[in-house]
Amino acid sequence: MKECPGASIRPGDALALDMLTDHDIYLLREGTHARLYERMGCHLEPGRPGAHFAVWAPNARSVSVVGQWNDWSPQADPLRARGDGSGVWEGFCTQARKGHAYKYRIVAADGAPLADKADPFAFLAEEPPRTASRVWSLDYAWGDDAWMDVRGHANALDAPVSIYELHAGSWRRRADGGFLNWRELAHALVPYLNETGFTHVELLPVTEHPFYGSWGYQTTGYFAPSARYGTPQDFMYLVDHLHQNGIGVILDWVPSHFPTDAHGLALFDGTHLYEHADPRQGFHPDWNSSIFNYGRHEVAAFLLSSAMFWLDRYHLDGLRVDAVASMLYLDYSRKEGEWIPNPHGGRENLEAIDFLRRLNEAVYRDRPGAMTVAEESTAWPMVSRPTWLGGLGFGMKWNMGWMHDTLAYAREDPIHRKYHQGQLTFSLMYAFSENFVLPLSHDEVVHGKGSLLGKMPGDDWQKFANLRALYGYMWTHPGKKLLFMGGEFGQRREWAHDGELEWWVADMPEHAGIRRWVSDLNRLYREEPALHQLDCDSAGFQWVDFSDSEASVVAYLRQAREGGSPLLVVCNFTPMPRTNYQLGVPSLGQWVERLNSDATLYGGAGWGNFGGADAAPIGMHGQSASVTLTLPPLSVIVMRGPDHG
Repeated sequence: MKECPGASIRPGDALALDMLTDHDIYLLREGTHARLYERMGCHLEPGRPGAHFAVWAPNARSVSVVGQWNDWSPQADPLRARGDGSGVWEGFCTQARKGHAYKYRIVAADGAPLADKADPFAFLAEEPPRTASRVWSLDYAWGDDAWMDVRGHANALDAPVSIYELHAGSWRRRADGGFLNWRELAHALVPYLNETGFTHVELLPVTEHPFYGSWGYQTTGYFAPSARYGTPQDFMYLVDHLHQNGIGVILDWVPSHFPTDAHGLALFDGTHLYEHADPRQGFHPDWNSSIFNYGRHEVAAFLLSSAMFWLDRYHLDGLRVDAVASMLYLDYSRKEGEWIPNPHGGRENLEAIDFLRRLNEAVYRDRPGAMTVAEESTAWPMVSRPTWLGGLGFGMKWNMGWMHDTLAYAREDPIHRKYHQGQLTFSLMYAFSENFVLPLSHDEVVHGKGSLLGKMPGDDWQKFANLRALYGYMWTHPGKKLLFMGGEFGQRREWAHDGELEWWVADMPEHAGIRRWVSDLNRLYREEPALHQLDCDSAGFQWVDFSDSEASVVAYLRQAREGGSPLLVVCNFTPMPRTNYQLGVPSLGQWVERLNSDATLYGGAGWGNFGGADAAPIGMHGQSASVTLTLPPLSVIVMRGPDHG
């Protein structure tokens, strides 16, 4: 057995030098290995100086580790190829120490030298713009046992799940304009999330990325949190601190494509190893990036291991899988002749489908308290249905149709909304075909689209009232909730990653009113089982009236499982207050006004129902009783009925 110079072989050292067992190699070749991070990459050895290195480069002529400890010399620490044909190169380097920077020097099969490559399995990278990997360990004393024991309930389909989507580099900045580190972010974020009432935070990709302006979506380090914000232990602290305060953490994860940076995965051993060789399969025209070859078993195992790594070692509560539609369709964003059909002549990417199913099976088998969420923008069936029923196996799916139609409706001048009532109500035709998350995400407030507040029509008063009504409709509509940072206080400008949010406007009365409204919506969402227990079940929703397009009013009931109090939600999407407005309800007794977006507390005009209304024994809208209400202008009101129990 060949070793790195300077190492001495002692009895019992063979296992340390050969970290990958025959069974590991078997699972790697099969594409089912979900814990490759335990074997591949760089691993410090307890009680012994040095580190073990293992890298997959099956078509390389030679591979060596170059780093700070050997003056980046390719002759100092060559790796050896395993004799089993796996394409794995490995070795033990006694001079490597925690914190040292390193790369792999790879010579292609034809003898051509390649750009030095970062370690695909590195736990930490140098802070960009530097691109080397760093020797590191993942030791950390977790304190979140209480959360981990109960998180399955917090992540369940019948739980209130309200997600605050956040970009770590532009939420807040230090006084000098620098990034908050993970620990600083933890202590600023927890009180804010407790104040605003969100149950989960979803982080835009934290995986290492050389181009900050990609927001993390051009990933090179699939096992490394970005060094811009600290060490792996610092990121663990952030997750731990959030968990100890009852807040779940979801990671935006990108298995759909990767950048072509020379130090990354592209042409890793001089060949198209991680990506397809044919650009009709391996090049993504929208993002100028490479597409993973999901049919190559070792690549599937790499991605599967990355997904499980974040759940295993960082205690994350879920993965939001980016750009699933681009994985499912071979002709995604391509014209005729620019793509290759599958063996059956179809446009479906059968290899990607198989990978996604294996991913979801692994997550729900090995981490049953966690969740997976698909960003899937088409009508692909059964995305959030079990694989044994023929589904993709995700726990939930972003409802992009709801987002598109609702924002299109909200942009309309109220005088025209009567002609677009169907845009508002259409989502209920399919609301229970999947387990949906309703997203108002970062994608809706960038690239010239303006802020959510800026999309609203009318003068300032109408803009704020419209935004409150939009949020009221969103929080009472079936489905889990997701709001991008800044939306909770009605940021005026669109999101810019180079600075921080417009905190200077957040305390202005009209903006503070929006934040108070979102906080109270989150509180109501948690407190009222009717708003969350049956989010994904048609039994939890019933139209009262969706036909009053002339007044642009819709009314519906939200209901809990058995017993409990139903909620009547009434939305008036015009600036005209409506008095003596009669609606059917299922029971007599007092219907208490729980929330009213026009309350002066939120910046409204103060129209309302003096705390509630008594139902009369007059049937209407197919219900046995009815209430007569005042509908404030551009508003959503929520009325709580008598307990059915």
